[in-house]
Amino acid sequence: MIIGDIAKIPGRTFPARRWTRGLVGQAPGQPIQAKGFAMGYVVLEPRGGQVPWHNQEQEEVYMVLEGRGEICVGSEKQEITGGQAVFLPPTVFHQLTNIGDEPLHMMYIYCPGGDVAHWRQELDGTLPPAGVGPTPPLPPGAQPQCAKKP
Repeated sequence: MIIGDIAKIPGRTFPARRWTRGLVGQAPGQPIQAKGFAMGYVVLEPRGGQVPWHNQEQEEVYMVLEGRGEICVGSEKQEITGGQAVFLPPTVFHQLTNIGDEPLHMMYIYCPGGDVAHWRQELDGTLPPAGVGPTPPLPPGAQPQCAKKP
């Protein structure tokens, strides 16, 4: 039996003010190695911590455990709070921003597992900005895309 313990995973801090800890997947250091899906735990810093505007080939679900956020999926924008989950279809751009005064805790799961380019792009400073080139704009009134600490 393999048990993944969030408290024992150092994780990574991203420029858009979030801390991500992979629990399941193929990446080195993830305690539960699986090919079919990936799962992790994320904390977004208060007032603007974010999973920035991006897309990927996998279908995905974000589950907000606690906190208050703004979720953008394609041309839609809505508030999401603890206890709610949102489905993110393959190739559709999406973004989650903490709009509360407390950290937002969430989990993600995507299938199939494997690498998602936006992590690497954000760390390298090459994440395409919303509305530039082939990247669509954010929905009207959405929180601005954050790809680096202010």
